[in-house]
Amino acid sequence: MANVLDLRRRIRSVKNTRQITKAMKMVSAAKLRRAQERALQARPFAQMLTNVLQSAVSRAELVDAETGLPLHPLLRETRPEKTVLIIIVTGDRGLAGAFNSNVLKAPLRFVDYLADKNIDVLTIGRKGRDFLRRRFPVGSIDDPERKGRIQIVGEYVNVLNKVEFDAVEAIAEKIIKRYCREEIDAVYLVFNEFKSVISQRVIVQRILPVREIGRRVVTQAEELSTEARERMGEAARTAGVRLEAPETSEMDREAVKFATAPVDYIYEQPEEELLNGLLPRYVAIQLYQSLLESVAAEHAARMTAMDAATNNANDVIDSLTLTLNRVRQAAITKEIIEIVSGAAAL
Repeated sequence: MANVLDLRRRIRSVKNTRQITKAMKMVSAAKLRRAQERALQARPFAQMLTNVLQSAVSRAELVDAETGLPLHPLLRETRPEKTVLIIIVTGDRGLAGAFNSNVLKAPLRFVDYLADKNIDVLTIGRKGRDFLRRRFPVGSIDDPERKGRIQIVGEYVNVLNKVEFDAVEAIAEKIIKRYCREEIDAVYLVFNEFKSVISQRVIVQRILPVREIGRRVVTQAEELSTEARERMGEAARTAGVRLEAPETSEMDREAVKFATAPVDYIYEQPEEELLNGLLPRYVAIQLYQSLLESVAAEHAARMTAMDAATNNANDVIDSLTLTLNRVRQAAITKEIIEIVSGAAAL
């Protein structure tokens, strides 16, 4: 059994660890609030862009009269899926519980579903990059020779520290160019959808070709378990984070009214030019919104993990303190016995 000095040293070490995990929990809670605000602030723009695009699509002629194909290649669904691009969004850092592992399980299952197709993988986040590099070869979009049926063709790290729309739009432009050149036939996005602390799920969303404007085309989804939601809810309550998403119904109603009046607009630009300007921006805003939600989900997972670590540290401290008291009591009892025995011998 450890002596009193060793036990005190261990208790002091665990207390220092508890201070760190408690501070990290509060930092993650503060970052979660800001991430939620950024995601909410992006919603009106995304809603209005969707409304404008829906209005243009409903009033414009989308099909070429000569070829019978849609005017914009992002709307075409006729070609078979031979090569698929999967965008995987994870975090850049760890200490977030099962956040990264849950996100990475979804594309591995989806890869089995696409067993007869070539798959290009684009990773956003250091954890996803490191994990997939150990399993799949790294190829290049400029090299026509594939490194395997599944290959990594792009890596982006430190994008999630501060999600900027310009950087996300640049990523979306590269993806759209590959799709328009028919180098890929479909694009799927794997990320953690975030609505509130206790309402989130890992989904596989199809973003290209554009099927239905204004609605997420979810191919696969995995909900949080009841136990995980309870842990997140308890961590949020102790950190002062609201469990439900802020009320935005009024803002959503005002955004829906935009560009939805039942009138016939006269467009100055041709339909093809309108679609060329709006559709790429629509794809970019989908990717941007997904990154914002993933960041919020990561902070929620890290807050929960640090709350669990703090509670575990409290349990360890209580156990070590009880052991320390027993060791001290045993030492005191031993000394008393030795004193009494010495006195009796005299």
